[in-house]
Amino acid sequence: MKILIVGAGEVGFHLAQRLSLENQDVTIIEADPERAEFTAQQLDVMTVAGNGASLPVLDRAGIRGARMLLAVTSKDEVNLISCLAASRLGVEYTIARISSPEYYARGSVLSREQLGIDLMINPERECAWETYQLLHSAAATEVAHFADGRVQLTGLKVKEGAPVAGRSLAELGRELRDYHYVTAAIVRDGRTRIPRGGDRIEAGDHIYLLSPTSEVADIPPLAGHERFTLKRVMIAGGSAEGQYLAEVLEEHGIECTILDHDRRRCVELAEALPRSLVLHADATDLELLEMEGVAGIDGFVACTGNDETNLLSSLLAKSVGARKVVSLVHKFEYLPLVPKVGVDAAVSPRMSTVNAILRYVRRGRVTKVASLKSIDAEAIQFEVGPDARIAGEALKDLHFPHGGIVGTIIREEEIIIPSGGDRILPGDEVIVFALPDAIADIEEYFE
Repeated sequence: MKILIVGAGEVGFHLAQRLSLENQDVTIIEADPERAEFTAQQLDVMTVAGNGASLPVLDRAGIRGARMLLAVTSKDEVNLISCLAASRLGVEYTIARISSPEYYARGSVLSREQLGIDLMINPERECAWETYQLLHSAAATEVAHFADGRVQLTGLKVKEGAPVAGRSLAELGRELRDYHYVTAAIVRDGRTRIPRGGDRIEAGDHIYLLSPTSEVADIPPLAGHERFTLKRVMIAGGSAEGQYLAEVLEEHGIECTILDHDRRRCVELAEALPRSLVLHADATDLELLEMEGVAGIDGFVACTGNDETNLLSSLLAKSVGARKVVSLVHKFEYLPLVPKVGVDAAVSPRMSTVNAILRYVRRGRVTKVASLKSIDAEAIQFEVGPDARIAGEALKDLHFPHGGIVGTIIREEEIIIPSGGDRILPGDEVIVFALPDAIADIEEYFE
């Protein structure tokens, strides 16, 4: 499939990198000549320097032969015009990254359909919802939901003395029969492994588990973590992400305090969030954090517009006793560093955008995709068609690629944590955990 990407910033670059690895025909348009040159040198994709909202530039990039256009620059108007032009020129699918809430509001002068856009993604809102899910799953470093929320992928750090530490997956399968989960990946010393029965989990490992959401509260204690209920959250930074998160917290009856250094922004937030406490304060002021009761608070989220400030305030909050600390990170290269410096979890509006877009780009019957921030891997939910290669055979006889694992089977209302003897049937939905170099081979099983 020929795909045009408008914008070679971190979102566009990451999408082009992912899709080119899967042998998609990718062309990327970038207005900054230096960034365009960098992209051409780093990726095996066609690169065109120019304005993605310009018809001559779109023509030069081969717009008339493209099936999909992804407009992911940081400028809403460029993304809107690119999609409008692509739609008028017969491109089948158009996706736009749009941050401004005015384009989503009811009564907007131009609707999404009039603009020729199939999907509009608000990165900040997507990121806020992901943050809430992380806060609600106390010990999790990453969370993704599948099957309309009935299945959860949870990332956890394994503590010393944890029930799973020092045990092989086969041993755990025999000893923990009452627990329903699949160990989808083990990360050790920066290396991601799709495990088999003989692999052992060690203290210090980062593990990813798939389980029914109804049983997810039982999972963190296996890795040595305590349970707690989310009651109080402090948000450092009155950014769009911070405001959206506060709205979600208010809806769920969770006590929320917001800190921001801009007095005018504090007034705006106080008017928009009547059930939250808004303070004009610096989130890196240790004395203030202590005075406002960060010690023992259930959740602390740093979401200013500056990554370094977010990491610093997160570390300060952790040092004085905040139970769960989440840092917003814009730069992709910072994401793997977050757990290493002692922050519990990271969220990224750019990665949230990538996840939302990949679901629409995949070949085969893909209904959900979650790219993970700390590791180079994805969880993908597939529909199983009547002619799919995977249908009918026992999992043990499939010769499934070593870089992937079938983690969950959804059969109507039933959630199946599979073993080797289970069979996948037409009409099922299947959640697969995979490394990037295995995804193209895995997709063939569902075609």
